[in-house]
Amino acid sequence: MNNMSPRTHVPFPPLSRHDGQMQHTLRQPIGSVGVGLHTGARIGLRLCPAPEETGIVFRRTDSALPPLAARYDNVVDTRLSTVLGHADQPGHAGRVATVEHLMAALAGCGVDNVFVDVDGPEMPVFDGSAAEFVFLLECAGIAPQRAVRQHIHIDRTVRVEEGDAFAELSPTTRQSGLAIDISIDFAASAIGRQHYAARVGGSMFRQQLSMARTFVMQSEIEHLHAVGLARGGSLDNAIVVNGASVLNPAGLRHPQEFVRHKVLDAIGDLYLAGGMINGRFRGHKLGHTLNNRLLRQLFSSPENWHRAPLGAPAPHPQTRAA
Repeated sequence: MNNMSPRTHVPFPPLSRHDGQMQHTLRQPIGSVGVGLHTGARIGLRLCPAPEETGIVFRRTDSALPPLAARYDNVVDTRLSTVLGHADQPGHAGRVATVEHLMAALAGCGVDNVFVDVDGPEMPVFDGSAAEFVFLLECAGIAPQRAVRQHIHIDRTVRVEEGDAFAELSPTTRQSGLAIDISIDFAASAIGRQHYAARVGGSMFRQQLSMARTFVMQSEIEHLHAVGLARGGSLDNAIVVNGASVLNPAGLRHPQEFVRHKVLDAIGDLYLAGGMINGRFRGHKLGHTLNNRLLRQLFSSPENWHRAPLGAPAPHPQTRAA
């Protein structure tokens, strides 16, 4: 596939159904080609099945550096996108940028174990949403495995703040995965203040969130180009806003597309916890930096969380393992 136009009229393959109790991987490998949002380079991507307990692992096929586990503590940059990398390696040879849209698709489709092979320093942007990644996953097929999925259960509220922006994870009495409640507030009147709340699930993610595109202010584009970013950006892969105007000729896909994309980003960033989260996530004016800081705060103490299947009783505090 090339850097394709949005699949607004092309149906997804039938949605794979499972109860969320077992781990899942892909039935077969699948590949695609697209453009990197920031480098503008042609990027080849291949998603491959992985054994139980592997997790999500990125492999730079153009680099001899070791693979990168998709984990919060491997995040080395959060400016404009979430970047995984080897902290002890200078430069970009071992880095993979803009992983959040694929991570969101994997979380939304319930994929636990996959190898992500990429031949450049960032993921393809496709249309700026997660829709193409969902399409690839469903074309490959999602297969159950024998191992039970271990969720990350939130035991104690953790919160990070920056000015009036915040991100927070708190316990929930429901054993049903991740509930999200996010608001945004932008000076540009085309965006303004928006709010979205839902419980994350496969059908919900695909129908309400996967098509929401990334967005940028027109006034920011010149600065991004000056610092070597957004070289592959266009009206085909991002919403461009100027005050009260959306510059994309086709307009928005949904009146709440802006906040829905922020929710998509948050789902992808939170999947860097190393597993599905069972808890409640709230955020206001958040971004990749706050999302990553929140996970680092969460895992700073074993009293904040425990790992267990959905429905399993919480461990006694003295037996809880980090």
